[in-house]
Amino acid sequence: MKKPLALCAVAVFIAMAAGCGQQQPPDTHDADVKAIADGENQMGADYAAKDADKVASHFADDVVAMYAGQPAIRGKEALRTSGKQAFADPGFAITTQRSVIEVAKSGDLAYVQGTYQISGTNPATKQVEHDHGYYVTVYRKMADGSWKAVSDIATSEVPPPTPPPASKGKH
Repeated sequence: MKKPLALCAVAVFIAMAAGCGQQQPPDTHDADVKAIADGENQMGADYAAKDADKVASHFADDVVAMYAGQPAIRGKEALRTSGKQAFADPGFAITTQRSVIEVAKSGDLAYVQGTYQISGTNPATKQVEHDHGYYVTVYRKMADGSWKAVSDIATSEVPPPTPPPASKGKH
């Protein structure tokens, strides 16, 4: 009876020793939060400079951006083109204020939540219009350790304009 018990004890010891030898991945949470915050700050400066190339550099090649009143923008090149069009408008300006940066325990995904204010010239009225609302940006850690936005979603707080009343036509 002692021999099976001794074998069990040896097996348990080996299993425990093997488990202790496994290293946990390093905790990079604080560094990741700082890297994302620094990247968002730089992106804000790039938006203020109206530099579409630098703004696009913050996004992954396969990004999907969803903004109120327009179709989804798919891919970094489409985002760069959209940015160049927006930046050509002298009335364009955007600011953001983040409220949350959350990094997954796995260290490979994160999201940022915040508010935005944006202005731009309405092509029909030639007047500068203002919008504000909320955004969520999802980031993925790239193979080189950098963080790139893979999804960017903004929701306006400004209600859409009231449609004109239906005209009464003759039948």
